Amino acid sequence: MNREALFCDGTGSYVFPPEPAPGQKIVLQFRTAAGDAENVLLLVNGCGYEMERKNTSGKFDYYAITWRLEKEMFRYSFQIFGKDEVLHYNQCGVSEEENEAYAFEIMPGFYTPDWAKGAVMYQIFTDRFYNGDPENDVVDREYIYIGEPCTQVKDWEKYPASMGVREFYGGDLQGIMDKLDYLQDLGIEVIYLNPLFVSPSNHKYDIQDYDYIDPHFGKIVEDGGEILPQGSRDNISATKFQKRVTDKKNLEASNQLFIKLVEEIHSRGMRVILDGVFNHCGSFNKWMDRERIYERQEGYESGAYISADSPYRDFFQFFKNQDWDWPYNPNYDGWWGHDTLPKLNYEGSKKLEEYIINIGRKWVSPPYNVDGWRLDVAADLGHTPDYNHKFWKKFRRAVKEANPDALILAEHYGDPQAWLRGDEWDSVMNYDAFMEPVTWFLTGMEKHSDEWRPEMCGNVENFMLAMSHHVSRMLTPSRQVAMNELSNHDHSRFLTRTNHVVGRVANLGPEAANRNVNPAIMREAVVMQMTWVGAPTIYYGDEAGVCGFTDPDNRRTYPWGKEDKELLEFHREMIRIHSDNEAFRTGSIKELYWENQVIAYGRFLDNDQFVIIINNSDELKEIHIPVWLAEVPMQGGMRRLIYSYENGYTVEHEEYHIKDGEIVVNMGSHSALVLKTLEF
Repeated sequence: MNREALFCDGTGSYVFPPEPAPGQKIVLQFRTAAGDAENVLLLVNGCGYEMERKNTSGKFDYYAITWRLEKEMFRYSFQIFGKDEVLHYNQCGVSEEENEAYAFEIMPGFYTPDWAKGAVMYQIFTDRFYNGDPENDVVDREYIYIGEPCTQVKDWEKYPASMGVREFYGGDLQGIMDKLDYLQDLGIEVIYLNPLFVSPSNHKYDIQDYDYIDPHFGKIVEDGGEILPQGSRDNISATKFQKRVTDKKNLEASNQLFIKLVEEIHSRGMRVILDGVFNHCGSFNKWMDRERIYERQEGYESGAYISADSPYRDFFQFFKNQDWDWPYNPNYDGWWGHDTLPKLNYEGSKKLEEYIINIGRKWVSPPYNVDGWRLDVAADLGHTPDYNHKFWKKFRRAVKEANPDALILAEHYGDPQAWLRGDEWDSVMNYDAFMEPVTWFLTGMEKHSDEWRPEMCGNVENFMLAMSHHVSRMLTPSRQVAMNELSNHDHSRFLTRTNHVVGRVANLGPEAANRNVNPAIMREAVVMQMTWVGAPTIYYGDEAGVCGFTDPDNRRTYPWGKEDKELLEFHREMIRIHSDNEAFRTGSIKELYWENQVIAYGRFLDNDQFVIIINNSDELKEIHIPVWLAEVPMQGGMRRLIYSYENGYTVEHEEYHIKDGEIVVNMGSHSALVLKTLEF
């Protein structure tokens, strides 16, 4: 039997309908080479059910069977009988024995929003994107954060300091509003915003008030108070900051500006998702109030740090300490031991659980109408795995009841399968099944630039094994909306990884991140990002050539007026190719060819077929690719959509002839090619 011809996946070409309801009948399809198989069985719970050969098209036979689903997860694989061998097929491909661990899975009733499938996303770290309203800027010595006064950065082009968490460049919601034309022209479909709620840090992963947008990002309509006097070591006298972030007029005005921003985003046909930080809050949070911001403010109840009688005491886990008690009790559980990040004590407070679930519901409902959540360190929430899963089930129900089309993505490292059973998260930030394998394959670097392993660079076997294993941990609807990033706020910039410099900004300095980078490898990565299964997500500035080691150097400002114009135009072209072709959103993917430093794969849906070739080596390669495996006709032609090479790229059309299901291409060093089947 021709093993390479055997194929099935969870897309609409092989499962119809692809997102079925409980009790619904589905049609499952399986592909073999024409005339190759004597029989094909669907394997369910150890039993085999004969499939019928429904039709032959080109080089393939297609077998089908109708099956009625129940409410539970449906798991299946295939057994193929040839003249002289019996093979099995599961999510990891062909095997000689059945492997239940890699069975295909369908969860009846689980679907992900169609708008998110393959959507081009754009992540914005708001403080570093664009300053549209200087009146709301944090000013020097406005307050103390982690032991030192905050600072206002006057030079937009200054590199972030090593302890840059208390530096503010002034980016805000008005700045995003001002640049929506740019994002729309780039082809962005979804804007993912790092946290926006009231918070003392520039990253805002230490929330102070979940109900309001931070006025430093929004609107300050009532200003006043004083900055910290020289020598002050606490925030009791930070009256300017207190006025800005506790005055309800500022808070309501900021929420109104956010409503306006979302409306403008939606009017352009784009979506927006927010960052939800629900595992922990910040020591500034009004429920804790360790910084005593709210202690003297009208309309706020005492924080748990302030008083043992605080209505929020059970929101946190306090430890007994014979030497220290209330008032001003510092003996609470902090996430990973950080007292600036009090861990939320859900098991100890039903009120807290209901509050946060209502927050999840609130922001996806009118008048805010956000399109979904990205969940920070979602697997850490709660004190036990059992509670964690119970919480996310409740969260999902609340969010989906409020907005059935909302997306729920989670940050997660490692195996996410336990949360991706259809009743918790929709999908994940795709570190294990995209960012890491792509980074190792193209650069040989670890995603923080903490390690350089030459043997991993161009290692196709490692790449394919990693992809097939990690992809098998997700249902198809989850894969199609997984956030495929090359860089983000927690890892080094991908362009910097191409220089193979190991280290961090504190010991190397920021200029080292800019030296000897290889834009050709960056373009290879963008081609893969825009043609792989999932939602390609650009970290602001990647498209403009921004470099940087890991946090905080990866949070440099967007270089308005000083962009790498060629890289920017390349992104625009690749986004257009991705968005114009449905096969890149919901089509099948099939590896076609691989050798050291070289990989080719196909994306196909109905009568549209694409072939993508990556040559990550320093050498010219002549490659013979069996494109028929991607359901490309045996004879005919393919048209070049884009070709990236060592010194640039071209979108000039060129035809490649298909002969006996194969094409021959010459690939220059560090090149990438996207081809589409010609229509006849």
